[in-house]
Amino acid sequence: MNKRVIAGFVFSLCAAAAPAQSFSFGLWGDMPYKKAGDAAGMPALLRSISGSDIAFSIYNGDIKDGSSACSDEVYTQALQMFGQIRQPVVYVPGDNEWTDCHRTNNGGFDPLERLAHLRRVMIPSTRSLGQRQMELTRQGQLGEKFVENARFQHRDITFLTFNIPGSNNNLVLDEYECSDKSARSPRQCELANAEYVERDAANITWLREGFAKASAMKSRGIVVVMQADPGFDLPETGSDDESQAKGVSAYRRFVDALVTETQYFDGQVLLVHGDTHFFKVDKPLYSPAKLLPNLTRVQTFGSPSIHWVRVVVQPKTRHVFNIQPVIVKQ
Repeated sequence: MNKRVIAGFVFSLCAAAAPAQSFSFGLWGDMPYKKAGDAAGMPALLRSISGSDIAFSIYNGDIKDGSSACSDEVYTQALQMFGQIRQPVVYVPGDNEWTDCHRTNNGGFDPLERLAHLRRVMIPSTRSLGQRQMELTRQGQLGEKFVENARFQHRDITFLTFNIPGSNNNLVLDEYECSDKSARSPRQCELANAEYVERDAANITWLREGFAKASAMKSRGIVVVMQADPGFDLPETGSDDESQAKGVSAYRRFVDALVTETQYFDGQVLLVHGDTHFFKVDKPLYSPAKLLPNLTRVQTFGSPSIHWVRVVVQPKTRHVFNIQPVIVKQ
């Protein structure tokens, strides 16, 4: 399609009439958490997703809570959960299943060992998870670095997923942070920071390649999915700029790259993340001092709110993405 997408977005509680090329997909993550008793609500959630009209769903991380052991069975149970969904499920890693596993109440695991385990177990093939599966383009080879980053095209929309977890993206800022309630050694923290630098660069490369592919295919929109809340500036706090806080410093280079790519993209960009557990739709970015009219942020539900988000894609409309929270009755 050659029509330029005009900036804007729609947040709607009701589905609109969809043109012939429209489709819908689901977003969910940050669940189930054992400490919140989420298990009781999961069957209804899985039935709601599986029984819907979505083409696929994307799970944006945190298959467990942040204060339970990162044992092998956690990953196996997550695969079983995804296997209950009728449609394809694209898995995106969260901090609770690798970054935070160094915590003593998580079992004191080596996060890099857990990341390697995640790559082997949670990404068993180039395809998605779910009962029906779809082929994905992976950034890395199976079992190797960055295999968890995925790209796929569905009709007029390009989808990009990234291993960008909470807990400041696995960056360790100082000695206190390294050892506080942690089983990590100083050497492990050095290796964690080296891992962050390498993965951050790979994520930015994957982002730029994805935008280039989308532009070449004349995609009407791009969906960017990660787990971390990158700490956008909150307009209600006036002169304070939360995006410059040390605790979110490891997201700055990626967010800066996203701003640049979005500025030069003709279509709509939907940035999806979890981590904060409250549903939100807004326009968070300014570049350098203006609203990015073609970027919308969706923050998904999370424990203990066991709900999901349905996105209706209407490529022939000016807004492209129609975002609808789905409240699951228990």
